[in-house]
Amino acid sequence: MQPLIESVFYWSDLFGTAVFAFSGVLVAGRLRMDGFGVIVLAAVTAIGGGTIRDLIIGANTVFWTADSLYLWVILATAMLGQYIAKLPRRLPWYILPLADAFGLAIFTIIGTEKALNHGTSGMVAVVMGVITGVAGGMIRDVLAREVPMVLQREIYATACILGGVLYTLSLELGITPLLATLFGMLGTFVLRVAAIRWHLSLPAFSLNR
Repeated sequence: MQPLIESVFYWSDLFGTAVFAFSGVLVAGRLRMDGFGVIVLAAVTAIGGGTIRDLIIGANTVFWTADSLYLWVILATAMLGQYIAKLPRRLPWYILPLADAFGLAIFTIIGTEKALNHGTSGMVAVVMGVITGVAGGMIRDVLAREVPMVLQREIYATACILGGVLYTLSLELGITPLLATLFGMLGTFVLRVAAIRWHLSLPAFSLNR
């Protein structure tokens, strides 16, 4: 059973990688970048957060250097995504946000779990989960000369925090890792989807009088 669960999470992680890479493709297209620019934005969005996480926790190898399939997924998404984005008949508007929310949930729990496996505290692990989920998009937005979405009122990092906290607390309470993973992913996914559906946002800090 355990190998099956690990296989499901591995392929889900690759799916999330493709979804995040495609969001980079869309930003590159909006900014009229060339092919190299498309690949760069796709790559930093998809693996930027996990790379930063692995460097911070002192992992023996950064995950994508040990498994080049991540790079192939990014490259394929960057190439095919340029044509998919131009198709006259596009997918319903909600498909990409739902896929992004699922990818965010996967990335958050994977980052949190990996940090815990490297001996960090629960709080640090939650931070690593957030970094895994949002840092790639932040790098993408900075390269695109935009204020990162996660630093505005969007409920995005908050969903990662909820998922990471649910996951670590579940483990502390003795809940099985599988159920803890499901709780954490569900928390991230549901909050993110609710924010999209009902246009929920955090209050803005402003010094304007």
